[in-house]
Amino acid sequence: MSLAQVHYTSAAPGDEGTAGRFTAVGPGVSGALLAEIEPLVRYELPGGVPDRLTDDELRALPQAFGYFVLSDGSRLVARSAPVRDTGGRAGSGVRFHAHAVHLPPGVPLPGDRLPVEAWRSPHWVGVTPGGPIPDPLTLPPGPAAVSEGLDDFAVSRGPWLAAVLADLRRASEAEAADGRPVVLVERQCADVARWLGLASLTLPRESAERLTFTTYTRRPESSASRVVGVGPEDAAAARAAGLRVHECAGPPPAGGGPADAWAATAARVWRSRSPELFGEARELPGEPFAAGPLAVTALCAGIELGPDGRAAAAGWAADRPYALDAKRTRQLVEALASPAVDDRTGPEFDAAGRLFGALEGRCPAAVTAPLAAMLVTEAVRGGNGSLELPRREAFAGPEGAEVAERLGPEILTELADTVGARSVARTVQLLRVARLLGVNGTESLPRVVDRLAPALLAEAAASASHEGPPGFAPALLELLDEQFEVRTALLGALDRLAPEDPGAVARFLERVTLPFTGTQALPHLRMCAEVPEAMATLGGDRAAVWHRVLRAAGLSPFAEPLVLRTAAGLVWEDRAPTVEEARLLLDAATSDAHRAAGTWARLMDAALSPSAAGTSATGASAAGTSATGASAAGTSAAGTDEAAGLADDLLRGFPEEIGGRERAGLLLLVLVRELRTGAPEPGWAERVRTLCAQAEPVEPALRERAYAALVERLLAPDRPGAELYDFVHGDDAELIAAYDRAARTETVRARLRTQPAYAADCFTVWTAHPHAGRTWPPVAAALLDEILRPAVRGMSAEAAAEVEETVGRTGSSGRADAFRDWNRSSALGRLGRRIAGRVRRG
Repeated sequence: MSLAQVHYTSAAPGDEGTAGRFTAVGPGVSGALLAEIEPLVRYELPGGVPDRLTDDELRALPQAFGYFVLSDGSRLVARSAPVRDTGGRAGSGVRFHAHAVHLPPGVPLPGDRLPVEAWRSPHWVGVTPGGPIPDPLTLPPGPAAVSEGLDDFAVSRGPWLAAVLADLRRASEAEAADGRPVVLVERQCADVARWLGLASLTLPRESAERLTFTTYTRRPESSASRVVGVGPEDAAAARAAGLRVHECAGPPPAGGGPADAWAATAARVWRSRSPELFGEARELPGEPFAAGPLAVTALCAGIELGPDGRAAAAGWAADRPYALDAKRTRQLVEALASPAVDDRTGPEFDAAGRLFGALEGRCPAAVTAPLAAMLVTEAVRGGNGSLELPRREAFAGPEGAEVAERLGPEILTELADTVGARSVARTVQLLRVARLLGVNGTESLPRVVDRLAPALLAEAAASASHEGPPGFAPALLELLDEQFEVRTALLGALDRLAPEDPGAVARFLERVTLPFTGTQALPHLRMCAEVPEAMATLGGDRAAVWHRVLRAAGLSPFAEPLVLRTAAGLVWEDRAPTVEEARLLLDAATSDAHRAAGTWARLMDAALSPSAAGTSATGASAAGTSATGASAAGTSAAGTDEAAGLADDLLRGFPEEIGGRERAGLLLLVLVRELRTGAPEPGWAERVRTLCAQAEPVEPALRERAYAALVERLLAPDRPGAELYDFVHGDDAELIAAYDRAARTETVRARLRTQPAYAADCFTVWTAHPHAGRTWPPVAAALLDEILRPAVRGMSAEAAAEVEETVGRTGSSGRADAFRDWNRSSALGRLGRRIAGRVRRG
């Protein structure tokens, strides 16, 4: 089929206002297409070109060779070249001539050649043919294949090769990412064409055909092509326009190449001068630009690749273990496991592990042995704890014995090290590799598991913020499934640790389901595993949870006292039991069992907790005489009495263990109960102060309850005078303040108003020690004036007389006179206020 041709010539010098004109147009090219073609074939000289050039200077100017897709789906292959204005005379001016071939939709170039293959064709002309355009006029392909000399060019462009190929691949996609061209900066436009030649051999045919281009332009930002070439003088402008620029005419770029495994592998193939491998790779299954097929082909051809390329090859082959014949499989394994490779990465090892798993059982052991040796060597020397290990059968032959002889001493030395830091994943990996290689580590196993058990808890706690099991869990469970002796030893070590921190063990077992359903007793682990379900089922009934967890141990606290500690730690963990719960604990075993388990301390905490001490009676009374206030006071007193009973039992059961401030606190609880309900030993006022001092830092609620009980007793009519004397002269500001608060409650006020004998007693007490220290006298004076005086004032005359008579009878005549004077001053004060009021009203 004939291909229509178009010739276009720029305006001659002196033709101002004219850009150029079409000098010949083949059949089938419409005027609308010519309007679209004209801007594509225009040519602009490089900057600084003189008006007159020699022949050599003219030949050195760049030529714009391009391939374009037009709006109707047809295509255009064109060359625009500078030519001399007049018939070849030296020193004449310069214009340009464009020669283009129009390809209708679906019509290829002759010989089904790619457009870039025509760039060296001798049929491009620099003048319009004389007379009518011959019909047909065809454009045969050039005599030299486009691949000629590309190997040397690729090697010379090594630093840019991977990045440019990656961008050319993206530019060839059906829908280019942003529609903006990739800019190649070269001193010679022929080198831009060579880049396109590299792309035509590297990319699949359909991708290469989508790669529109021009080898030279001064305005890349306005180009419709996917790839454009510019000279060095226009590179800065292209970069300023935000285009992707590869300045191949300058110094090599710094830093590594792109993270594009396909492009990096393709670059290595070109640098190895093996472009025929691209065709071989395209025959393998996989996506067009997947790195795997090309990487496999390159490795099998002996080309060295980087970690990403090797990982891609191993991953591809692992997914398609039947895609390669026996020869290629052996070549690939040998390349991946080559001892000369020293830059393997974690993803590469993971891919190699998957490949080994895919090939194992499908290939002879001699083929896969290098992979197995590489994997276990990395597991031991590289510390890759997530590596998928081969099965034990892979090391049954002489190759396995050689690996075991080489790595066995290293494994045992590291496992025996109890000083250096070693992660759980590392220990698990070493134990698994030791079994694979048949390395006997029986002697060091107890020390290993004693170190591994706490590390499990610590690393699991450190990763508690992440959902799901910790990272080491899958390998750990595989280890326990593979090695019975390790499972037995490790579970035993964890069971021994559980009483020290049962909460941590329980949280660990919630995330990692350990296999302890065998014949091992493991009472503490069973309790830790039981508590989550017990908590969920029984809710806040901690007593019921305690019984259920204790039953899960399968052992009596009398036989194994430490189950008491584990159960208490699981149920109460970071808080003290209530007094009732502590009583349950105490009754569950003997004092000897609690002493051995250390749970006596938790019982003591329960007795001394703020909830056990209760709220003060002063606070309860301050609520008034309402039923609610009385109920609160009664509940508080009952709780304190229960705590005091627990304290009594603890002091009798653990006399050697409890001392110091804790002993003083328990004794204070007992004394509070005696002050409320019994007859404490004499000297109790001083004893309250002493015990509070010994119990420092004493719980505020306990101190408040002790002070309240003391002042309630001191405000009672039958309090001993010696205790009152000790209290007053002790000059304890906090105690006297508590007394003052208690005396001002409604309970005391009501008693003063209704019981003349009690009022007389209070008058005697509050006036008896006028010089007892600095704190008591002002408090007593205030109580007389603010509490007793209003009470006496509200009494009837008979009741007031009874108060006076009682004061005289229980005291002395002088005290009776003092009461009369005190009461008269009150009456006179009332009379004076009445008279003053009448005067004001008058």
